[in-house]
Amino acid sequence: MSSPFNEKNYSLRMEKTISSFKKDISTLRTGRANANMLDNIRPDVYGQQMPINQLATVSVPEARLISIQVWDKANVTVIDSAIKKSDLGVNPQIDGQTVRIRIPDLTEERRKELIKVLKGMGEKSKVSIRNIRRDANEDVKKLLKDKKIGEDENKSLEKNIQKITDNNIENIDKILQEKEKEIIQI
Repeated sequence: MSSPFNEKNYSLRMEKTISSFKKDISTLRTGRANANMLDNIRPDVYGQQMPINQLATVSVPEARLISIQVWDKANVTVIDSAIKKSDLGVNPQIDGQTVRIRIPDLTEERRKELIKVLKGMGEKSKVSIRNIRRDANEDVKKLLKDKKIGEDENKSLEKNIQKITDNNIENIDKILQEKEKEIIQI
């Protein structure tokens, strides 16, 4: 007899939380240039806010340089001002239809600040995973109450849910450690 409870749905939700977390931390500015740093910057063009990668070709020709080849000359200054207003703390240089961003070395103070932000993002993701665990456990309790599963299956499912939760939180911790090392490196 198959169980009326599907662990895979909750496991997939946790995996989506982790991939969202990875995407979020990829926008953090470390000492190295990364095209993803511009993902959250949305200049106001053509009457709406659009991501830079839909207005230009973004490339990283060197470790500390981001090059933005803007397709429409009219958007160059708009993109430039949007980058200046962002919290990246960089000063773009315009050269015709190309906007170049030099990524300066991070100061010790800025590194510590970034690590705090990173840990906050990690904690948010862990809370999301724990909320998914709570939802799963509530569904299992409801199935037990409705007598669709027995007491033994209830314990087994709760144990599996906890194992999946622990694995995903461990995964977040590993990602946090890797990103922290990247930030600390000079």
